[in-house]
Amino acid sequence: MRGLSMSMRSRAVNILFAALGAGLLAFVLLHGAGQTGGMTPINLRRPMPPLVLPTLDGGTWRMEKHRGEVVMVNYWASWCAPCWDETPMLIRLGREYEGRGLSVVGVAMDESGTEKVRSFVERFGVDYPVALPQEMSQMAYGMDGLPTTILVDRKGRVAKSYSGAVREKDLKADVEALLKEP
Repeated sequence: MRGLSMSMRSRAVNILFAALGAGLLAFVLLHGAGQTGGMTPINLRRPMPPLVLPTLDGGTWRMEKHRGEVVMVNYWASWCAPCWDETPMLIRLGREYEGRGLSVVGVAMDESGTEKVRSFVERFGVDYPVALPQEMSQMAYGMDGLPTTILVDRKGRVAKSYSGAVREKDLKADVEALLKEP
């Protein structure tokens, strides 16, 4: 901005702030829209890939075993601050809706081994299965960030995806709507 008069600098700064403000508003509107509403209509839902993942306890978690249930797949990592905030809510919802047909699985995206994952699970008292992607998995490449939560309907189709931490009231409303579907 050297060589510009004071009024031109002031105008340039105002334009810059207006552009930044417009960009921030667009970001909030676009990313906030995925948090409420936006359930994919039944006729447009696509099947969830047939996940088969090793679990932290040495077992195997399979998507196909949960047909007839609403499945909440939560991708997280021990280093992810929003995941720390979101996990207690996921535990509560899992307990509240377990008897009504909701199944929750956490998929730990940590790349540094299972020690940090185990510590996270113990610290929060995670009581739903925690799965681990295969080494060199392409799983993370389709996500915008962590946490990412995917709601799968009773027929195994993706009903809604959330990128970033989910508000409890929004997730609860979406789970209830899916549990009411035939």
